[in-house]
Amino acid sequence: MELLAVEAAGRGMSVRAAEEPGLTGPVHWYGGPVAGARLAGRLGFALLEPTDGWLAELPREFTGRQVRAGTVADARSIDRPTFVKPPRDKSFPAGVYSDGSRLPSSLDPATPVLLSEVVTFAAEYRLFLLEGRIATASRYAVFGRLDPRPLGSDRADRITAARITEFIDRLVAAAGDTLPSAVVVDVGQLLDPRRPGRRWAVVEANMAWFSHAYACDPARVLDVVLRAAGPRDYMRPRDAVFERC
Repeated sequence: MELLAVEAAGRGMSVRAAEEPGLTGPVHWYGGPVAGARLAGRLGFALLEPTDGWLAELPREFTGRQVRAGTVADARSIDRPTFVKPPRDKSFPAGVYSDGSRLPSSLDPATPVLLSEVVTFAAEYRLFLLEGRIATASRYAVFGRLDPRPLGSDRADRITAARITEFIDRLVAAAGDTLPSAVVVDVGQLLDPRRPGRRWAVVEANMAWFSHAYACDPARVLDVVLRAAGPRDYMRPRDAVFERC
């Protein structure tokens, strides 16, 4: 957030705290979904985000695993290790649950969830997309452990970047109209014991205005955030279906 604030100030934008008295629109937003939803109407900004079921609706060619959309009630009935996560908010910790009884007891049974086959990602990368193209990217984890690194810093990384770009081009060609024009997509190298080597798969999609930049270029991140959470009057018609309600 501090890096984005510095970049925004360098562009002549006023950087203000959400609860600062006298704040008026039009504004752009970078922050949490609860405060964002509360302030969007008063300040006139639109929050773009992927639909809850986007990952579950992708062909397995892009997910590399079985993913289905459901509710907490569905998740409570699982009897084998399953990766369970909230599709948008961080209402409970995402992770592998050995069975449904391990989920927090306080959750509303109607809360949406994504349920995924358990897989191993050798490395995971955060991609900020603008109009279906990668604006900036960063590795953020290796075998599930946080390990940010700029993408393209050496020859091996440049090869990885080229492979990620090819994968994203195929994804956008197949499903680009199911994502907002400014969004974050995380991808990873999937270890598959049934197939030699590693292959690419989508980890998840997220709202750009509530996504950590890791080692991405702050200037390019800001470009995506400004589109993903800006004045409603400037919103492109195709993005209207992705506005957070």
